Amino acid sequence: MKSLIHLILIFFILQLQAQQVDGLLVVNSELVNQTNQQIFKTLEQSLNTFINNTAWTNEPRDNNQKVRLNMALNLNGYNGTEFQGTLQVQIERPVFQSTFTTPIFNYLDKDISFSYEEYQPMFFNAASFESNLVSLISFYVYMSLGVEADTFSLEGGTPYLKQAQQIMALAQQSNKKGWNQADGSHNRFWLIDTMLSSTFNEFRKIQYGYHRDGLDWMVENPEKGKQGVIEAISKFQTLYNRRPNAMLIQLFFDTKADEIVDIFSGGPTVDFKPTLDILNRVAPFFSPMWKRIKY
Repeated sequence: MKSLIHLILIFFILQLQAQQVDGLLVVNSELVNQTNQQIFKTLEQSLNTFINNTAWTNEPRDNNQKVRLNMALNLNGYNGTEFQGTLQVQIERPVFQSTFTTPIFNYLDKDISFSYEEYQPMFFNAASFESNLVSLISFYVYMSLGVEADTFSLEGGTPYLKQAQQIMALAQQSNKKGWNQADGSHNRFWLIDTMLSSTFNEFRKIQYGYHRDGLDWMVENPEKGKQGVIEAISKFQTLYNRRPNAMLIQLFFDTKADEIVDIFSGGPTVDFKPTLDILNRVAPFFSPMWKRIKY
């Protein structure tokens, strides 16, 4: 009996270690004219179970090492088993030697549509297309693993991003909007395509430098941390000169604008004027925020 209990405990511990994501997905059905809300509650519960109980990689992680992924599925259409809406995806990672977390990805997917029957099982198979819902969630899980890994090691997220790209390729057979280049200029196809393209390789270098050479020094040496952030931001000049309307530039500043204002509005003084000029050039849509920086 003791041996059986011991084996069960080992299995339970291994299952916990196999989980790499600390995810929370909220389903918002306020815009759907539906009195019975049970299916939306079941959908939310099923998706959270799928995200948090699937072994997405073979690498064990402690609880404090799991990727922090938050998603909000905002439904605006429902008919039987068909759902439509948007998906807000936010990823965070801890800042070294602090209790703070920093946002590293903030993206709104406006092309969400899928079929779902209450209590239907969800399984991820890397080699085949299971359903559009499974593909959507799996795509963003691997995006989160890849984006987070890139902030800890230079292009460390490549295996995960390539898995997201494979999910995208398989999901194209669904004919659902968002997986194909013809569906628009800002969708899942272009998100993963630009992330892995050598044309935009400065972006992943910026992600690494901003976090490892910048934010992760802010507690121990704030001046060095600020200089690391400045160096990362300077790389946007090259990317902007090549592709001024790159969606990755918009994505970065959608995620980081508030944080940049906070970083350079206090603490040790650094030469920020050249960086301010870069920000106003590459991210003019945030110019009202840049004006708030007191340096």
